[in-house]
Amino acid sequence: MENTRRNFLKAAALSGAGALLIPSLAHGSEKKKPRSKGKALVLKENAVILFQGDSITDAGRDRKKGDPNNADAIGKGYALFASGHLLEKFAQKNLKIFNRGVSGNKVFQLRERWDEDCIALNPDVISILVGVNDYWHTLDGKYNGTLQKFVTDYRELLNYTRSKLPNVQLIICEPYTLKGGGAIKPEQWYPMFDEYRKATKQLATEFKAVYVPFQTMYDKATKRAPDHYWAPDGIHPGLPGAALMAGSWLKKTGLYKKGKKKKVKEENA
Repeated sequence: MENTRRNFLKAAALSGAGALLIPSLAHGSEKKKPRSKGKALVLKENAVILFQGDSITDAGRDRKKGDPNNADAIGKGYALFASGHLLEKFAQKNLKIFNRGVSGNKVFQLRERWDEDCIALNPDVISILVGVNDYWHTLDGKYNGTLQKFVTDYRELLNYTRSKLPNVQLIICEPYTLKGGGAIKPEQWYPMFDEYRKATKQLATEFKAVYVPFQTMYDKATKRAPDHYWAPDGIHPGLPGAALMAGSWLKKTGLYKKGKKKKVKEENA
């Protein structure tokens, strides 16, 4: 890759992501819709789950630690919250969960490292969140990407993945922004960025992938608290934003498994 293509914006640091918590479902009730056949993920025994993407997924992970189910290796973002839930609720399945998100990545950069950071892990489930940098990095003139390039690169990545891992279960996450965040200037981002979002949904349909609509989730969340509460810079989630994303991810993939409620007997003092 040419050096000029490596000059991208440094991602803002995640705020308040130091706690390791088990996520809850995304707040708010949604009407249950029948899930299309083949959409709900099925976790087999010893299944390998891979989180991929840019800084939102990277979340400050320790890249020197590549072993599965390692909190440092998974980072401090939504992938950690989701992973903690899965490892607890499906303990009997001996899951192996990896995070290979890399801060600043665009789709073509995922493709450049895909053999090592994806195919070699032989995942049963791949979750991808990418797209914000494919547009963001065009705003400073250091990347000449276009919507068409984004779609072409993404489709090629998914086709390649299917050719190497024909039985893999795909999750495509919607890239998002919160307009009230410090890094977002609405006049620069819209309406063009909305087209990138729409493209990911179309690709999810094309490849029969589970789709996680993070923008819709955040739009609802901002009715409860302001944008900067969820993502201070409008892109990188803080602690509540990461928990919200994990809950939405678990729900949309069908992997949120409620525990049985136990009745607590009250004792007289």
